[in-house]
Amino acid sequence: VQLQASGGGLVQPGGSLRLSCAASGFTLDDYAIGWVRQAPEKEREGVSYIANSSSGTYYADSVKGRFTVSRDNAKNTVYLQMNSLKPEDTAVYYCAADRLLSRLWRFHGDYWGQGTLVTVSS
Repeated sequence: VQLQASGGGLVQPGGSLRLSCAASGFTLDDYAIGWVRQAPEKEREGVSYIANSSSGTYYADSVKGRFTVSRDNAKNTVYLQMNSLKPEDTAVYYCAADRLLSRLWRFHGDYWGQGTLVTVSS
């Protein structure tokens, strides 16, 4: 049973990346998913959340209008589409899964991916 986060890389300001959070051993649609980022010398930040069965999506003000979270149940994967990237988006991005969205908001989760590094720089 695990989560695998991938898709990070180096991108120029204004560019786009799509992060993936793939689950094995459990059905991701049964869980709420959160994307959390950690930048050097900054507090951990909850970036985006998608509720169980895609019943709601939520975004931090810092990414609203630029990031979109979605599910592909056939692939048992959640995506984070990141557009108009800024240098301040540079961080390690983690995905987490929990049956309760409220736990993810407190950075608790049954399962965590290993993190994928996003670097936004010219």
